[in-house]
Amino acid sequence: MDISGAKILVTGASSGIGAALAPQLSARGATVGVVARRRDRLDTVVEQCRAQGGEAHAWAVDLGDLAATEALARDVESHWGGVDILVNNAAIPKRVPLARITTGEVEETMRVNFLSPTYLTLAVLPGMLARRHGLVVNVSSMGGRVPIANESAYNASKFALAGWTEAMRIDLEGSGVDVKLVLPGPIATEIWDQPGNEPALFDIDKVPAADCAAGIVDAIAGDGFEYYVPPVFPGGLDAKEMVVGKTAHCDQYLAGMAAFSASLRKD
Repeated sequence: MDISGAKILVTGASSGIGAALAPQLSARGATVGVVARRRDRLDTVVEQCRAQGGEAHAWAVDLGDLAATEALARDVESHWGGVDILVNNAAIPKRVPLARITTGEVEETMRVNFLSPTYLTLAVLPGMLARRHGLVVNVSSMGGRVPIANESAYNASKFALAGWTEAMRIDLEGSGVDVKLVLPGPIATEIWDQPGNEPALFDIDKVPAADCAAGIVDAIAGDGFEYYVPPVFPGGLDAKEMVVGKTAHCDQYLAGMAAFSASLRKD
């Protein structure tokens, strides 16, 4: 997919990965639309995009509101006449121990992290299919491949997004619409420090959001489907090898992580 001249919609763009990604896409010649709840922060990102010489527009939308998500798609299509690349990046954390999590918290997490990307994708997909041209990039997480202590709802949403993206890749073969799956590891964003969330059970060195954004730019321009960002965690842990090892030795992996997590809990 050629970034230059493309109309690219990026969700979750008021901070973190999305806010870092939008100006990088503008620097490559894209017209960028940024989506999030916080209008003031989106306006700052738009200014940064325009400083790179590109056109940019902001849509302030709560993607947890699925009706608003569908309306967003209609508004963007009307404004641009079509979306070339959709980057589903918006997500919320949900670090709550399983014994204390509520059904409402699970539903909220699924709405934002899984259902809003599916609603937005299905809304822009008919136009892409009609033009036989388009790309959907779904930003899941390493938490969409391996379980994380105290993050059952987050894991569920990101596993769902990964599975959805893989099935999309199969169903859209030959349609002219491409699909990419991005799996970020530990990235330095606000997701680690949000109200209503437990602190992470253990700390790990994190990669700057700008580096992760650069990896997403590479994914858009590349030929592959699955991208681990970063491929190697700080400290030398290979992300894909970790996922393969968990899958090959699931019982052993889960038992080890359960024992390790239990040793860190204070309650």
